[in-house]
Amino acid sequence: MPVLPPPEALPSTVPAPTNLQAPSLVRRMACWMYEGILMFGVVFIAGYLFGTLSQTRNALDNRHALQAFLFVVFGIYFTWFWAKGQTLAMKTWNIRVVDRGGRPLTQARALLRYVLSWLWFLPPLAAVAPFSLPGGEATVIVLGWVAVWALLSRFHPQQQFWHDALAGTRLVHHEPVKK
Repeated sequence: MPVLPPPEALPSTVPAPTNLQAPSLVRRMACWMYEGILMFGVVFIAGYLFGTLSQTRNALDNRHALQAFLFVVFGIYFTWFWAKGQTLAMKTWNIRVVDRGGRPLTQARALLRYVLSWLWFLPPLAAVAPFSLPGGEATVIVLGWVAVWALLSRFHPQQQFWHDALAGTRLVHHEPVKK
């Protein structure tokens, strides 16, 4: 069996961006919000598919199975698009995700980024779970954590989000090629 060189040694079909400057925090958060809006469509289609295939009549039936299914669907969605460089929201805001060297992500690195991106939500959800807080209070805590997590990027040397630093990825400004 032939030994393949590491992915870093292989030429990339997409040239590495020359400017590895992080987009502004405002642009990244606007992209994040737009991504959330687009995810409504993904949730709708995945939820419809799950409900139809599982014959779920009530939204609370099979709730945990639906959540697990959506976790997998989100993982496939983000891993696929990040390995291609951009989601639709990132394309709209001229943002691209690359590895530390500016090369496109492998699917394994994109999957790692997806798992680590849950640091945006899991800590506050785990903190509020034992207290059975009303929805409004839990929402304030989650949104407060999201704001803190976003502001923590100011302490990273390249102004990157910390889940990107842990995954070995970075967000960069990417102008589309003029035709």
